[in-house]
Amino acid sequence: MSPFSTPTNITSYPFNKKQIEYIKQDEFVSSNYPIVYIIYDDNNKIAYVGESTNAIMRMSNHLAHPEKSKLKFVYIISSLTFNKSAALDIESYLIQYLTASGDFKLLNGNGGVSSHNYYQKDQYFELFKDIWENLKFGNVKMKDLLELENSNLFKYSPYKSLSEDQYTSVLEILDSYASNKFNTVFVNGSAGTGKTILAVYLIKLMAMVSNNDLEDLEIEDEILLSKLISLKEIFPEGISIGLVIPMSSLRSTLKKVFKSIHGLNQNMVIGPTDVIRKDYDILIVDEAHRLTRRKSIMGYKSFDDVNRALGLYHSETINGKKNQSAEKNGTQLDWIMKSSKRQLFFYDSEQSIKPADIRKKDFDKVKESKNATEINLISQMRSKGGVNYIEFINNLLYCNLPTDPKIFKSNNYDLLLFTNMKVMISELQKKEDEFGLCRTISGYSWKWLSRKDDVPDIVIDDIELRWNKEGNTADWVNTTNDVTEMGCIHTTQGYDLNYAAIIFGEEVDYCPIKNEIIVYKENYHDRSGGQGVKTERELQDYIIKIYKTIMFRGIKGSYIYVYNKNLRDYFSKHIVTYDGK
Repeated sequence: MSPFSTPTNITSYPFNKKQIEYIKQDEFVSSNYPIVYIIYDDNNKIAYVGESTNAIMRMSNHLAHPEKSKLKFVYIISSLTFNKSAALDIESYLIQYLTASGDFKLLNGNGGVSSHNYYQKDQYFELFKDIWENLKFGNVKMKDLLELENSNLFKYSPYKSLSEDQYTSVLEILDSYASNKFNTVFVNGSAGTGKTILAVYLIKLMAMVSNNDLEDLEIEDEILLSKLISLKEIFPEGISIGLVIPMSSLRSTLKKVFKSIHGLNQNMVIGPTDVIRKDYDILIVDEAHRLTRRKSIMGYKSFDDVNRALGLYHSETINGKKNQSAEKNGTQLDWIMKSSKRQLFFYDSEQSIKPADIRKKDFDKVKESKNATEINLISQMRSKGGVNYIEFINNLLYCNLPTDPKIFKSNNYDLLLFTNMKVMISELQKKEDEFGLCRTISGYSWKWLSRKDDVPDIVIDDIELRWNKEGNTADWVNTTNDVTEMGCIHTTQGYDLNYAAIIFGEEVDYCPIKNEIIVYKENYHDRSGGQGVKTERELQDYIIKIYKTIMFRGIKGSYIYVYNKNLRDYFSKHIVTYDGK
């Protein structure tokens, strides 16, 4: 139940010019009180959410709109407890959760949505829960809020409230393009700083500019609106936009998201090889650190074909044999630059996790161009442990913690070290039952035996563990709820989990004499990730980055099991150990 004693009114009216007179009689509407409203057509599954202190004027404006005027009904949501901030928040919640339900395509724009605090904000979310439970849309069955929060449509919605530095970044990016100051923009941010959310948010904004939908933005920020108008003047015929996603699993997920968002379509989400299909005005590249070069990859021929098409192919004869050097041939970064007038890269060099990834120095060359600029994201949007947790994991894995051992403690984040796999899996199952979206992730310590035979890939403390089922690799996070099924860096990078259970396997250990993480190459079984590694130090760097990246997947907490004793003893000095008692 809501903590507010005053009831919330949810009243439904037909949405047409004749019914405006009835809506005027609503006591909150007639007194210009803040109200929230939903205009909808439950047959065609289209809706629009708004808030106003002048509902009649807003309704009249909507009835003059070519698309909104076709909607059939309107819900007026009102309460004596509403103030302007609360109405804006409830409007934002309704937009996010209705989008995530997949039941309606919203006609809303997404400009100017930024997060802010106000008195009793948490209590107003409780009030929103009551509103959600009492909404009825014909035959549409309303989904549970927790179920929606775990969905991709919620996590990657373009209607997210942005943090202050995210919103500032939007203004800087749009200004770079609208003023022709820079053609290339790099947004640097560590795991969990909201890079993918920002990419989706921006492409929705740009799509609205391209589709002449600026009037639906209802932006209070005049600066943002002016930049969008300037962008429209540069691209009067529309903007050719592509969102490049290097990893196939995340690409598949975002295609499904874009298919469900009004104004977007799944063809906007492309892989690096797709950029040669046309000349793009703007290419937005998420997870840019996973773009590849011609080294230790599968499909050399298709890679060479793209280079040929773009005039970036180079071969030479050495000892009578043709040789295509990774140093001389074009990279996927080169493909992006040649196939677009403007580029936006979301980048984190610390998440480059195999030799095929384009080197940092190649990105640095592009950054150093007079046509390029950089923006930094700092706020931690994923982990409830915040920046303190991120810094702790960095220092833990690079062995930079104080010599005087201190246990990591957080009131907001659940970090535990387990000495028994059976106990960890049991605790993870409890979290899966409570929150959902809890998964086990491991480093590449064990061969993928279960891919061909019905056998476990590893048995630890009588728990049979298997790598992700072959059919689940495209979107593994969302196609299993089996906590004994292990994901890897490739099936989890870019995703959010409520709880992540991470297995530090046989390939990684700790040397107390050197005070550093060490690796055993013979125990590392990533077929592509290990190819092309020239030194143990290089492999060590990649493996540490892999574990650091998967340690940043959990929103609410991370559980850790360490296979090798020395590493387990090192971790136990800094992380609370839990043995189930």
